[in-house]
Amino acid sequence: MASARGPAADEGPALRALAAVVGALTTLAMALAAAALLVSLALIGWAVVMRYFFAAAPIWVDEVVGFALVAIVMLAAAQTLRRGEHIAVDLLTSRMPPRWRRWTQAWGALAAIAVAAILVVNGWETAALARTLGLLTEGHLEWPTWWLMLLMPAGGVLLALVAVEALWRALAGLPPRHGDGAHGAGEVGDRG
Repeated sequence: MASARGPAADEGPALRALAAVVGALTTLAMALAAAALLVSLALIGWAVVMRYFFAAAPIWVDEVVGFALVAIVMLAAAQTLRRGEHIAVDLLTSRMPPRWRRWTQAWGALAAIAVAAILVVNGWETAALARTLGLLTEGHLEWPTWWLMLLMPAGGVLLALVAVEALWRALAGLPPRHGDGAHGAGEVGDRG
């Protein structure tokens, strides 16, 4: 059972250290995703003004915003998972006994690790091939595609770290970590 001191006291130093590293990395990635979103918003606004008021639409803005969208998704996915904000159907799991819920959460973490591994391996191999072949993006910018493809393994590593932390917490019978250290209410805290 979780002690009266709270779930954080039961985590142990290794899990607390992992949580601190994962928290710092995912917070940084989310900040970069937010910055990319703000830059995209500013570029779109600027392009609209240029198009409708000056008849001089910049032709490269759509490309940059498209690339930024990939960065936003890959950088924000891990923090979104860590906060428990991904879409979930919990009709069945919310009615499970705590022990079953714990194993369901462990299974979910393992599935996330598998997806993350695919992102890392395939993303890295694809980026390496694109670099070897000297592939460029289509359109006006003609950026090296491997720069953009490296976002997949970067996002995969972040996702894997979050999933490893979630798996560790589930196997230890601790509640999921949501947000900035808050724990899910009534999730897995008791090891029933």
